[in-house]
Amino acid sequence: MDWLGKLLLPIEWVVAWILAFFHMAFTALGMSPTAGWTWVAAIAGLTIVVRAVLIPLFVYQIKAQRKMQLLQPEMMALQKKYKGKRDQFSRQQMAEEQQALFKKHGTNPFASCLPLLVQMPIFFSLFRVIRNTEGIGNGDIPPIGGLTQELASQATHASIFGVELSDTFLQGDFGTKVLTAILIVIMGVTQFITQRQIMAKNMSEAAMNNPFMQQQKMLLYMMPIIFAVGGIYFPLGLIVYWLVSNVWTMVQQFIVIRNMPTPGSKAEKELIARRERQGKPLPKSMQPKKAAESETKPKSGQRHQPMSKARQKKKNKKK
Repeated sequence: MDWLGKLLLPIEWVVAWILAFFHMAFTALGMSPTAGWTWVAAIAGLTIVVRAVLIPLFVYQIKAQRKMQLLQPEMMALQKKYKGKRDQFSRQQMAEEQQALFKKHGTNPFASCLPLLVQMPIFFSLFRVIRNTEGIGNGDIPPIGGLTQELASQATHASIFGVELSDTFLQGDFGTKVLTAILIVIMGVTQFITQRQIMAKNMSEAAMNNPFMQQQKMLLYMMPIIFAVGGIYFPLGLIVYWLVSNVWTMVQQFIVIRNMPTPGSKAEKELIARRERQGKPLPKSMQPKKAAESETKPKSGQRHQPMSKARQKKKNKKK
C-alpha cells in the first residue's frame, strides 16, 4: 500500500461503512440491492452526512467571509498607501500590516476554503473505494469497513441508464460519455450559481469596488471549467457525490443569504423591504444600536447652577 493509501485508510474505512449502512437501509425500504439507483441513494446519503458534519465549518466560513468584507475599506487604504512601492522592504511592511489587520478582525483569506479542504480527503477516499470495488468483489483486495465482497460485487455491476457507477467519461462507451457529460454540466452550473449569488447579492458596495473582485470574477468562470475538466477522469459514482454536494451548498447558501445577509449588501436591503411588507421586526443583528442612556435620557432632578466665589463666602458666613 502506498503512503497515500495508508493516510486515507481510516477515512476509506468510515466511507465504506456509511455506504454499506445506507445501502442496507434503502434495501430494507424495498429497493433492489443490485440496482444502481440504490447505490446512488447510498452515495447521496453519504454526501448528506458529510455536509451535515461540516455545518459548523460552514458557519465559520460565513463569519470569516463577512469579516473579510468588513475590512475591505482598510485593505484598500493599505493598498493605496503602498501603491507604486515595489521594493522588498515596502512589500514586507505591507504583508506585516495585512497580517495585523487579519489578526485584528479575527479572520484570514484561507478561512473560506476550509469546507472544501476538509472535503478533499473524503472525496479521494470515496474515489479509492469506488475504484477498488471490482478488486474487492473479485477477492483480489480485502474488504474494507462494511464493504464486503458481496456488496462490492453488487456495486461493481450496479448501473443507471445502462452506465455502471465505476465507469468514467474517458473509458466508457457513447452512453457513458453522454450521461457523465450531462452530470458534469449540471455540476458546473450549480457551482456557478453558488458563487454568483454570493457576488450578486451578498457583498457590500465596498467589497464590490475592491480590486480583488476582478480575481473573484475570474474564479467565478474558471472553477466550473476546472471541475468539468477534472470530471472526465472521475467515475460516475464520484460525480454523483460532487453533484449532490454542490446542490447542498447552493441551497444552503441561498438560505443563509436570504435570512442572514452581509451588512450593506443587496440581500440585506431585500430582507429589510421584505420585513417591512410583512410587518415583522428586523433581526437583532440588523437593528440600529441604541444610543447610550446618558445621551438619550435627561438627568432627573433640578439642575444645580454654578455658584460664584462671592456668593459661596456669603453663604458660609450665614452658617
